[in-house]
Amino acid sequence: MSKRRLLITGGTGQVGTELLRCRWPSDVELVAPKRHELDLNDCDTVAQYIALGGFSAVISSGAYTAVDRAESDVLAAWKVNALAPAAIAAATKVLDIPIIHVSTDYVFDGTKVGPYVESDPIAPLGVYGASKEAGEQAVRTGNPRHIILRTAWVYSAHGANFVRTMLRLGRERALISVVSDQAGSPTAASDIAWALASIAHRLIEDENAPVGTYNFVNSGYATWYEFACEIFRQRSEAGHVVPTVTAISTQQYPTPARRPANSRLSTEKLSRDFGIEAREWPDALQQVLASISD
Repeated sequence: MSKRRLLITGGTGQVGTELLRCRWPSDVELVAPKRHELDLNDCDTVAQYIALGGFSAVISSGAYTAVDRAESDVLAAWKVNALAPAAIAAATKVLDIPIIHVSTDYVFDGTKVGPYVESDPIAPLGVYGASKEAGEQAVRTGNPRHIILRTAWVYSAHGANFVRTMLRLGRERALISVVSDQAGSPTAASDIAWALASIAHRLIEDENAPVGTYNFVNSGYATWYEFACEIFRQRSEAGHVVPTVTAISTQQYPTPARRPANSRLSTEKLSRDFGIEAREWPDALQQVLASISD
């Protein structure tokens, strides 16, 4: 049986790491080069790597995700988030293979009342969101066989994320202040990886599979404050000493980059076209917290 090779960019990131942990069919070979093996800043190298790799599909999960640093590191953010996806899309189109590209809620300005659907107008508030929007456009126009998967509030047992930050602060402080006027869906990287794997398998097997832009987040919504409270509620139930969490406004916690006040994303389209149903975010959180050792 010949192997179907699947390229994963960003293999050391939160989603990439979980993609490597997913259960894949025995005939799928995952290729996840380290940064020194595939530099997303070098578009020519990226295109050549894909051209010579014998791949059946590419999952583009590599990204510049330092939202605040992007405000002063504009060129670096645009190279990885816009130009690299453009190179990947062009290279995959030549080979007539699908690209599955990971994007973000930051393409929206967060002013909508209610969950965002895929067709809502995009209006990023900062450099990170703008660079990711450009990456979307590059993929959308570069290869007809594409899926753009927008997600939000990603966390895992590894890497830099809100859950790990809260656990660290909880060990250091008796009182933590968390923003309570931004809402979204905390989403486990493992669940995003599962959705991406399901989509990739469908696109490889079915040339007539749906294409386009989709949202995926865990089910349910919370503010950052409510997210923090649930983290420490679950930790307390597990027997840990936890801090007190207080609510503050975005104004009281200024950052270089503006955040969308509403990051809620509707997943109805993905459920309808791919049959992918997300689990409730507190359930996903429980599994991730159980995997983190102190």
